[in-house]
Amino acid sequence: MPFNIRKVAVLGAGTMGARIAAHVANAGFPCVLLDIVPPDSAASTDKSVRNKIVTAGFEGARKSKPAAFTHADNAKLITIGNFDDDMKLIADCDWVIEAVAENLEIKRSLLQKVAAHARPDAIVTTNTSGLPVASIVAEMPPEFRKRWFGTHFFNPPRYMRLLEIIPTPDADPAAMAAVIHFGDLWMGKGIVHAKDTPNFIANRIGTYSVLNVMRLMQEMDFSIEEIDALTGTAVGWPKSATFRTIDLVGLDILGSVVSNMKRNVKDERSELQVPAFYQQMLDKKLLGDKTKGGFYKKQKGAEGDERLGIDWKTLEYRPRQKAKFAALEMARNVENTSERLRMLLGGDPAKDKAAAFLWTSLSELWTYAANRIPEISDTVVEIDRAMRMGFNWEMGPFELWDAAGVEATVARMKKEGKPVAANVEKLLAAGNKSWYQDGPGSASGKAYFDLASGNYKPVEVPQGVWSVEVAKKAAGGVVKKNAGCSLVDLGDGVGCLEFHSKMNSLGEDIVQLVTQTLKPGSSLAANFDAFVIHNDAANFSVGANIMGLLLLIQDQEWDDIDFAIRGFQGMTQAIKFSPKPVVAAPFGMALGGGCEISLHAAARNPHIELYMGLVEVGVGLLPGGGGCKEMTLRAVDAATSIRPDGRGESVEMMEAMKKAFEAIAMAKVSTSADEARGLGFVNKADHITFNRDRVLTDAKNFALSFVREGYKPPVMRTDVPAPGENILATLKLGVHLMRQGEFITDYEVKIGNKVAEVICGGSVSPGTPVSEQYLLDLEREGFKSLCGEKKTQERIAYTLKTGKPLRN
Repeated sequence: MPFNIRKVAVLGAGTMGARIAAHVANAGFPCVLLDIVPPDSAASTDKSVRNKIVTAGFEGARKSKPAAFTHADNAKLITIGNFDDDMKLIADCDWVIEAVAENLEIKRSLLQKVAAHARPDAIVTTNTSGLPVASIVAEMPPEFRKRWFGTHFFNPPRYMRLLEIIPTPDADPAAMAAVIHFGDLWMGKGIVHAKDTPNFIANRIGTYSVLNVMRLMQEMDFSIEEIDALTGTAVGWPKSATFRTIDLVGLDILGSVVSNMKRNVKDERSELQVPAFYQQMLDKKLLGDKTKGGFYKKQKGAEGDERLGIDWKTLEYRPRQKAKFAALEMARNVENTSERLRMLLGGDPAKDKAAAFLWTSLSELWTYAANRIPEISDTVVEIDRAMRMGFNWEMGPFELWDAAGVEATVARMKKEGKPVAANVEKLLAAGNKSWYQDGPGSASGKAYFDLASGNYKPVEVPQGVWSVEVAKKAAGGVVKKNAGCSLVDLGDGVGCLEFHSKMNSLGEDIVQLVTQTLKPGSSLAANFDAFVIHNDAANFSVGANIMGLLLLIQDQEWDDIDFAIRGFQGMTQAIKFSPKPVVAAPFGMALGGGCEISLHAAARNPHIELYMGLVEVGVGLLPGGGGCKEMTLRAVDAATSIRPDGRGESVEMMEAMKKAFEAIAMAKVSTSADEARGLGFVNKADHITFNRDRVLTDAKNFALSFVREGYKPPVMRTDVPAPGENILATLKLGVHLMRQGEFITDYEVKIGNKVAEVICGGSVSPGTPVSEQYLLDLEREGFKSLCGEKKTQERIAYTLKTGKPLRN
């Protein structure tokens, strides 16, 4: 590429700017972060005083929750300074991102400084969400305007995948391609091309939707809790729904976006505005989480924190009220979002208040979105992608429309006298009934109705963006399948083991197919050279099916429990000793058994957003599928690599075992793949992918690299130097001291001691050679002994009911 981005500058260290800088650092690139000198400190020569604002922004990013950095050490890649003293720091930056206040004159003044200090070929972009991008540089030289366009990030930048690219008439396509490439590969962004119109795409549609929801809430007399119940996971929108999301974002931020929309947008719904109660909340500084109170707030109660909700009619807080809709209760039993949506919309609006609200809000959303083409976007694809990645909707408005049934809903709109968008009339007049259809042969596997041509066109995706679902539609397709798992042909001699049980919990179906596929001599493996373990769900796996385990415990089926553990261990050993290399590609939650599967693979290629941990102690157990054994091996190997003659007694062995013990006994869960590496779940040689849509491709290529290098599977070890009784005694002493300090319960002492016994190889002399099978047997017996404890049963039952661990 003519532009190669290796160093970035962010100008403006506010909430957004500091966190953009943090995410650049997460990708491993140095970043300069600058902001103004405090107005009252202009005469000061003290650099710490002059950098007070940028330091506050940087520290805010370091301490933010959720974390802005994927690892605390990444903050070292950021150099801070101010606009008066340190503009020279941008001289070797390839990309400069302007993220200062939404004030035209402030931006223009700053850009004059940028032009004086930046390289002539440096790309300069704006993160504005309110000002026309081209107008900001209208007075700048043509050469500067060529390297200028909009890059609109969403907050928080690490977690919100959307990056809207807003070209200007003068923008160099090569400069935009460089930023798109960097944003895609290194920042994990989903790119959407937007037009230079007010609020671009996602905020234009999202702001309309929020304002309309608030209008309907008042007209139909709903509470904020009822609206959040109706606009959350029930329709495939985030759990935070409407008002909890506003609290997270900030009422003032939404207010600013609405003000910009009111000033600059004239469309058929321009009468929508923030309601009077919302303005009163702004006046009272009830801005959400940042002011400890918005639509909801927490307060200390007799039984800990309790969340209060606001009564929008009086602006007084009262205990949060549970929404009660019979339709929603029934819909919870329907896992598929499309089916659930049709069920909810199918209610009688005269009798079902929830159905009436959803029908009105969604039908008006569909019409509004359809009327925005070609104003804000030329295709339905860009709008849907923007809403999925910018607002975390499971489906964009046109995908939701397809799920509800375009033909039927338009007929209902007409029957009720509602306005119908000309664009949907065009779709139906062409004899079509949906915005999307299967697109065999296309990289996305989908085609969309192109309003400009009146034909379906393939949904284009960048090279390397891929999914298991698309792979299933290719020539090899699904080789074998059961209720919980599928073996999918990815082409080029690579197979994919895909989990598709509820929450990808690991049950007998998954254990059977994985073992059957990977065991030596398997006929299923005959046509493959390598394997990947991956799926398209929100989470890799939440672990073993503990409901099934609880039933076996309650029925005292100890032989069946032993058989199940042996089967699970057999699966993880089949993964580790497979004659063909296996690459695990975890993402999201990879807990308990999901973590154990990854630990046993030849390598891992995780997504950067990885919540991985051996969490079994939370339900009163210890890892039983080989997790304890693998953590022991990692600790032993780490210690002996430093001191080969230390065997089981060195300081290095003690430190390595302490780290492994804490990871298991404290149920530590990483908040990123970087942290998982620090915890020992991911190795230094493993690859980490930033873009979730590229994980499958990267994992496949990683697996093929083992094939090209001539993969030789490991052999089960028989000479592992056991850490032994001395380290075991030290770990048990640590457990005792934790109890003395009242940090853990009596039962947690029992669990902790059992974990220590298993990972140390029992009470044997330090350095005693033991086999992997010996460690597995210890692990299995330790797991079974805890299954028989009443408190373990209580913990499992509580977790199944609440989704939280019990401290008993």
